[in-house]
Amino acid sequence: MAANDEPKLISGNANMPLSKAIARRMSVHRGVSVGLVDARIERFNDQEIFVEIFENVRGEDMFIIQPTSKPANDNLMELLIMADTLRRSSARRITAVIPYFGYARQDRRTKARTPISAKLVANMIVEAGIERVLTMDLHAAQIQGFFDIPVDNLYASPIFALDIKAQFGAVIGDVMIVSPDVGGVARARELAKRINAPLSIVDKRREKPGEVAEMTVIGEVTDKICIIVDDMCDTAGTMCKAAEVLLENGAREVHAYTTHGVMSGPAVERITNSVLKSMVISDTIQPTEAVKATPNIRIIPTAPIFAQAILNIWNGTSVSSLFEADSLEPIYEGKFGG
Repeated sequence: MAANDEPKLISGNANMPLSKAIARRMSVHRGVSVGLVDARIERFNDQEIFVEIFENVRGEDMFIIQPTSKPANDNLMELLIMADTLRRSSARRITAVIPYFGYARQDRRTKARTPISAKLVANMIVEAGIERVLTMDLHAAQIQGFFDIPVDNLYASPIFALDIKAQFGAVIGDVMIVSPDVGGVARARELAKRINAPLSIVDKRREKPGEVAEMTVIGEVTDKICIIVDDMCDTAGTMCKAAEVLLENGAREVHAYTTHGVMSGPAVERITNSVLKSMVISDTIQPTEAVKATPNIRIIPTAPIFAQAILNIWNGTSVSSLFEADSLEPIYEGKFGG
């Protein structure tokens, strides 16, 4: 057992602002200063990754904060090499805090001779010596079963529910939650239940990956304030087209809430020029300057819930308690007008 029995945080380069924010929140919760372990993560000229830790971590309960966002391969390798470094330095337990779990879209074989890359990544994480994973809004919940170690999957919907009640409180009766595809119905239904709103679905048909051929609205959206809910926004093509289809079907206005702002390629330009009145993303992926400058994109923090989840894992208390508004609202200190 380490002399200083406190959780210790170490961060990769993928989202340093979020890591620092989590450390600050933990300092508030603990009443003691919590910082990031002093380390360097460098690359050789051929882009090999090298990690060196400058503090003693023997017997410590270590939490590596590293989303595997773009560049996914580099950030994944950083995570694995940091885990190997900690394991060889005799850390007592290693937990990977992966706010955005890359490769999650490859959770099954969609056609012959294709990989299940999410399972491969899960195997790599376990082999690196990581003993627990904390993440948020996995693209597919069954990915938890790919691991032979505990996985805590936090949900953004409780945070979104608090924000929606604050933003649309006066007209909450006119709000309708919309799933942008059939696969996201469970996620949308969960949020709809939290704010006691009806549910609609946009059924889409693809001619080929990344290209939507046709969309049909299931449900009556006339004169409704439609809120599209998704786990990620990549190129924003589906999101923007769904918003147009909803307006064509009589929606009063359209907003979007998505957990992971991947924002690849033309995403920012599409959202800027879209009919979306607003789009809310979280900071699980570090937003670019272009994203932060987009007037109809708003970013909400995840540091409070991650900080509390880390503390709950460390002291052996419930993580699922954070899914309830009564537990979550105090953590966000009235940010959403509670």
